[in-house]
Amino acid sequence: MALTLDGRRFTAVAEAVAGEVGTETVFTYHERDGEVWAEYAGGSIRRGRLVGTRDGDRLDFRYVQLNVDGRTSAGHCVSRVTVLPDGRLRLHETWEWESRPGSGTSVIEELPAG
Repeated sequence: MALTLDGRRFTAVAEAVAGEVGTETVFTYHERDGEVWAEYAGGSIRRGRLVGTRDGDRLDFRYVQLNVDGRTSAGHCVSRVTVLPDGRLRLHETWEWESRPGSGTSVIEELPAG
């Protein structure tokens, strides 16, 4: 059985080129019965939500966010879940804006407990 995402917190390991998620953005994930969702905020993002599905180590979701400048944005992301040597999770993401031009890749890692 895959490790659950439920209750785990993540942050980007680097600023996303052409994206808005950065090292100050924190995601809190939830998971139940193949569904995944999360809340996120920090850096240039005032509030964000994502919702989608999980099949093994693959996540497929849509996201929508409100930036600190009052602008809204939305997009699609497919992520692959891997386990780091210390047991924390890492998500390798391929994303694309649906509300404007742009796409890219990013990596987010689970924050250490505590």
